[in-house]
Amino acid sequence: MKYATASIALAVAALVTGHAQAADNIGKTREQVRAELAEAQRTGDIVVSYGSGQVAKLNELTPSFYPAKASAPGKTRAEVLAELAEAQRTGDIVVSTGNGQVSKLNELTPTFYASKPAAPGKTRAEVLAELANAQRTGDVVVSYGSGQVAKLNELFPSFYANSSVN
Repeated sequence: MKYATASIALAVAALVTGHAQAADNIGKTREQVRAELAEAQRTGDIVVSYGSGQVAKLNELTPSFYPAKASAPGKTRAEVLAELAEAQRTGDIVVSTGNGQVSKLNELTPTFYASKPAAPGKTRAEVLAELANAQRTGDVVVSYGSGQVAKLNELFPSFYANSSVN
């Protein structure tokens, strides 16, 4: 009885799988499906089961039997030379500093290279507005005791209970 149930379940699974594969191929001609199969056989993109229920593609199991997949096109010689010239100009060239440590030239000798532009900061008005909001809500960090720090709204919650704490 146990084997009959397993056989029925296997047959139903095969039937459902067949219908799912057929649904994938709707709108394709027989020739298109055959061409896809031939390409999958040529490149090894066919999933097989091996061992104890493990699955993999043939081209993963035996890569030497199949052509290598085309890699993304590399950079041209001109692009590489342009990157090298830019790295030399900015000092972004990694060098060994001894004992297995590496660093960039612009970090070792920053005076030889132009400094990188700083990110734009906040205006004076923006900083003053943030300070006023922090004072109003108690989000000002203070030091007390022996090196301990806390926000005013944590130390004195009753003073800031009516303010909306952000």
